Amino acid sequence: MKYDPKTHHRRSIRLQGYDYSQSGAYFVTIVAQGRASLFGHIENGEMVWNDAGEMLVKWWNELPSKFPQITLGAFVVMPNHFHGIIIINATVPETTMDEAVGGDLRVSPGSSDGQEGGHVGPPQPPPQRPNAPLSQMIQWFKTMTTNEYIRGVKKMGWPRFDGKLWQRDYYEHIIRNADEANRIHLYIESNPSNWAEDEENKQFRPLVL
Repeated sequence: MKYDPKTHHRRSIRLQGYDYSQSGAYFVTIVAQGRASLFGHIENGEMVWNDAGEMLVKWWNELPSKFPQITLGAFVVMPNHFHGIIIINATVPETTMDEAVGGDLRVSPGSSDGQEGGHVGPPQPPPQRPNAPLSQMIQWFKTMTTNEYIRGVKKMGWPRFDGKLWQRDYYEHIIRNADEANRIHLYIESNPSNWAEDEENKQFRPLVL
C-alpha cells in the first residue's frame, strides 16, 4: 500500500479508548496557526531553517530530557509545520536516538539566541512521570516553543504570529509495523522536495478534474 499523506497525517484519528501513553511509535504533525511560514523557507528542494526553525529543533531534541521514556525518530521542520516520530518505550531506553530509528537525525548545534553550544533558557523542570501521554508531550513542545518564539519577537524582531503560534490541535498516527515506519520515514525525508504539492503550502492548488 502506497503511503497516503491525506490518510496518515492530515486527519486526527485518535482512537476511542486508546491509551496514548503506552509503548509504541507515533507520527505527529504540528501546524502553525494560519499556516504562517515562520520557520524558514524551501530552496532548491531543501528546507533552510531560520532562527525560529533552529529553535524548534532545539526543543524537539529536549523532549527525551523531559520525558525519559521516549526516543525520537526522523523529523523535519517545514516553513509552517513540523513532522516527527515519537517512540514511547516500556522502560527508559538505553539506546541512542540514532539506534532507535536507524537513520541520521539533524541536530542544531546552536541556539535561537545566536550562541553556540546548546540552548539558552530558563532552568528545566524535572522529568515527567513515565506514563505521560502523547498529548502532554506535544503540549510541552508547543508551550516551550511558543515562549521562546515570543522572546524572539521581543528581542530579535522575529515576525509576529496571529493569536497563537500553533493550531490548537495536532495530527497523529499510530505506526503499526516496520513497513509503515519505513514509508513514513521516507515521507518525512522527502517533504521539503515535495513542498509544491504539500497541502500546508498556501500556494498549493489541488488539481480539479
